Amino acid sequence: MPLIRDSRDQIASAYLLSHVDNPVDWWAWGEDALDEAKRRDRPIFLSIGYAACHWCHVMAHESFEDPDVARLLNDSFIAIKVDREERPDVDSLYMAATQLVSGHGGWPMSVFLLPDGRPFMAGTYYPPVDRHGQVGFSRLLMAMHDAWINQRDTVVEQASQLYEALRREVSFIDHLAPSHESVDLATTRRRLRDELVRRVDDDGGFGDAPKFPRPSYVEALLDFDDAESRDAVTRTLDAMSRRGLYDHLRGGFARYSVDAHWHVPHFEKMLCDQALLARTYLRAARAMPGHDSWREVALHTMQFVLSDLALAEGYASSLDADADGVEGSHVTWTPSEVAAALERAGCGDDLGAVLSRWRITSPGEFEGRSIPRLADGEPFATPTSLLAALEALRVARAQRAQPGRDEKVILEWNAMFASALLRSGEEAMVARGLELLRTLSTTHHDAGGWWRTEQRRAHATAADVAWLLDASVDAFEATGDDTWLERGASLAEYLVSHYWDGALPSPDSPHVGGGVFAQSDLVTDLVARPKEIFDGATPSSHAVACRGLARLALCNGDPSLLVIAERLVELAGSLASEHPSAVVDLVDAAGFALEGVEIVVPGDPGELAEHVRSLAMPRSVLITGSGSSPLLAGRQVGYAYVCRAGVCRLPAADSAQLDLQMREAGL
Repeated sequence: MPLIRDSRDQIASAYLLSHVDNPVDWWAWGEDALDEAKRRDRPIFLSIGYAACHWCHVMAHESFEDPDVARLLNDSFIAIKVDREERPDVDSLYMAATQLVSGHGGWPMSVFLLPDGRPFMAGTYYPPVDRHGQVGFSRLLMAMHDAWINQRDTVVEQASQLYEALRREVSFIDHLAPSHESVDLATTRRRLRDELVRRVDDDGGFGDAPKFPRPSYVEALLDFDDAESRDAVTRTLDAMSRRGLYDHLRGGFARYSVDAHWHVPHFEKMLCDQALLARTYLRAARAMPGHDSWREVALHTMQFVLSDLALAEGYASSLDADADGVEGSHVTWTPSEVAAALERAGCGDDLGAVLSRWRITSPGEFEGRSIPRLADGEPFATPTSLLAALEALRVARAQRAQPGRDEKVILEWNAMFASALLRSGEEAMVARGLELLRTLSTTHHDAGGWWRTEQRRAHATAADVAWLLDASVDAFEATGDDTWLERGASLAEYLVSHYWDGALPSPDSPHVGGGVFAQSDLVTDLVARPKEIFDGATPSSHAVACRGLARLALCNGDPSLLVIAERLVELAGSLASEHPSAVVDLVDAAGFALEGVEIVVPGDPGELAEHVRSLAMPRSVLITGSGSSPLLAGRQVGYAYVCRAGVCRLPAADSAQLDLQMREAGL
């Protein structure tokens, strides 16, 4: 691809499009840019960010729009701009380098590379001039250029040393000793539970500011029925959904809270967060009856996505933190603005109740303005008497400058959202989830394979394929339709064909193979091929691959597929046992691979199948319908069967018997 300003009609990334008119000669990542750096014997300046990143916008305005800075970049470097959401493989590789160099990471990421792609210097945001002890960007560029011209040998040696450290870092799992003994999951889960209970604070959540939602942590605690675990879950889910992290007018969650109390969010909204949090709130509502508001939170969050992020090809990846260049201006209020909105709608008498319910005060807690959050004792659902006032505020807010929307359709995040829709139990949402999966199979797939976005420029990551596989199993559980198992089998074959490292495990040879690479073997423009074992804002591809393969194997009664999932647990078993909070999603996936239970309900959807779907159901799959799964063979319609490792209990004729058998199976 040539300079991005000359190929804007081929670009779907809102982040890249926001830079096409910069005076900087930005290239997109790829062989063309690397070859140009080699041809011109120049170092590369690599800038990585994403559309909803506030500090990415700040650095763009301060530096990349400055003609003098652009001149420094254009005269001495090949400047490459990468959307981390479009090329997470590039991001993860150079994020590891940034953390090795500076001790921390973040976006925008600023990395200097040799023409062959090996990094020699890395950081994050740089101010335009020296400030608060931080070197200014222009001075940094001049220093890097001087080093390239006058100290080339030192630069190359530094790159060589950093590259060797980087290769070890991104293949961390290869340096673990596989545990050929089965992981003691009960002990591991208890260790994880104890750590999380210690870490949870009075405001809910598991760390200091900035405080990120960690839905997988909450789900890990749902395995336990003790008072401390339930209190940690309740505090966390209530705080996140009642305070400023949640958007009480439009629905959906902001990316994170800048304070420790969930009051002031960083205002961008990401599709992945909506999907993962909706799944968690749904499961929590099923696991802890009596918290009906959690289900409402999930449904409202999904409705926000359906209404505000919908596109023909799927769902947009994010909404920006800024509107018209002002952070959070579309979300915050003053009492006078509320009063004006209500007066226009004829709801002026509701002013006191509205200000009280949503804690809108003067001055507010964010730059003098208020972020709506629920007062103590207020129900999550808006009272009927205030619905007209709520609509008045929504109308007034819609008339403000709106945040930018990044309209690239990411396969991984859309598959996550399809999974949430399918787990909702709401007929209309389940239908939307099935529709989304069908759409993705057209927009993100062709004869060449699977693609990260609908633009089909970046190959799908292991996480893309694994999440789509996992969502296909959700679709089978929701419908009993064999089509989804067939699609899952095709995705499993693609996953092991293009991402597996080395020999493939089999029942006769289970202890071979090095797991999944994060990126496909079709990708040729990276200096190293990372493996992703640690969970971040989203579950690791290692964990999702393990879960998807194990769940499909359980549905199909396929020992050849199950042994691959078991190998993924084995490779990281020592890490999961000793540091479970670092790989919490793998601990969850291991439950399917090592202890998976099949709940078999043959025949058309009925009361028993619906009862199973209403439960939290950890470490189990629902097999229903009249399809090809061997577990359905010879089963009597009207009964349910609880099976593990090829052995089934006596048929259960009603939900009470079924519940007893599932408890006996450890569910």
